[in-house]
Formats: sequence, C-alpha cells, structure tokens
Amino acid sequence: MRRRPSRARRRMPLRMPRTPAERVAAGVIVLVVASWVADGLQWLTSDGLPVLVAAAVLVAAGLGARWWLRRVEQAARRERLAMLRLSLDQLDAMGDRQFEFALRDLMIRDGIRARQVGRQGDQAADVIGEDPRRGRIVVQAKHTRVGGKVGSQVMYQVKGTAGPVHRADISVVVTNGSFTRDAKTWGDRHQVHWVDRDRLRIWAEHGIALHDLLRLPARPARRTLGGTTG
Repeated sequence: MRRRPSRARRRMPLRMPRTPAERVAAGVIVLVVASWVADGLQWLTSDGLPVLVAAAVLVAAGLGARWWLRRVEQAARRERLAMLRLSLDQLDAMGDRQFEFALRDLMIRDGIRARQVGRQGDQAADVIGEDPRRGRIVVQAKHTRVGGKVGSQVMYQVKGTAGPVHRADISVVVTNGSFTRDAKTWGDRHQVHWVDRDRLRIWAEHGIALHDLLRLPARPARRTLGGTTG
C-alpha cells in the first residue's frame, strides 16, 4: 500500500517592507517589541531578580532581534537577485573582480549555489557553482575592453584544470568581448562552453538562465542499492 506523502509546512517568505504602509507597520512592530522588552526588564528588576539576570534577558532579546534582521536581509537579497538584470554597459564598466562577482550573482539568480574564488594563481577558475541537477560548474571570467577577443589558449587552460584541479562537471568561459573562431570550435569539440558578448546579453539583460542558454544537460539520477533513484 502506497503511503501518502505528508504535507510540508509552508514558510512565509521574509522580505523588507516596500510600501509606506508596510514601513509604518514595521516601525510599529519594532516599537511594540521594544516596549515589551522594557516592561519585561522593569518587571524582572522590580521582582527582585539580580541585575545580571535582567542583563542576560536583554542580551538574549538583542541576539534574537539580530537573528531576525539577518533573516530579513538574506530574504531581501534573494529577492533582489531573483530579479537581477545587468546591461552590457554596466558589465563593460566593471573591473575584473567586479565582473567575477557579477557572474556569481547571475548564477545565484539562476538557482546555482555559487561563490567567487578568483585570485592570483586560481588555475583558471574565477567562480565555482554547485547546481543541484547539473553538478559543479567552473567559470573562467575574461573581462576585456570592448572588441577584445579570447583565443584558443584560454580554452586549453580551462580544459586542463577544470576537471583535474576543480572537479568540474561543466566548464564555462565567459567574456564581455568575443572568441576567435578557433577558440569556439575547439571549445565545442572538447566540451568547454563559451559565453560571448551576444550570449552574455541574453543571460544578463534578458534573464535567461545559464543552463537554458547553454542547453546544459541534467545529470542522470544516481541509482541506490535498492534500485531506486535519488
């Protein structure tokens, strides 16, 4: 007999107040909470409890408020990233490191858990992302002046390090410029994906997800000992 799946409890998403009415309501809540804390401290001290106990309650309340604010900030950041759009003009105006962080944020927008790792001696990896369906994605960022071209040598380097060094399932080279014909041909032949200026526009400005842009295949589900997939 098949068991019916239990209903998962739904969480109300946290977000920063947007409208004037929401800001007023948030302010009222803060004032009410502060009033409760003050009344609680007055009651504790008037009841003869030591000052240290009252201080501990105050610290606990402060930590709780800090945790709540951090959750709200994280939710607001996720909401901002979900709507992230970057123009080519904005990307062109960035420095190398800013460009890497921009690519990281675009990957996070697409549901990829990504981090910026680029530094001196990074061995052709500037951003590493973990996609739940497609595995590890290693990105080499090449920020160039407008009209600059990325050659085959970059593709060779990425192919030689993405898998052996960074354990990549998918390797990608992204530039705000273009690629030489040989670089694109060699990349297509050896599974080094490339995002040139035209593709970057579609990804960053139009909001098309990276896996759709590059038609990245999902990994086959792993088979467990019991014969089921997971």
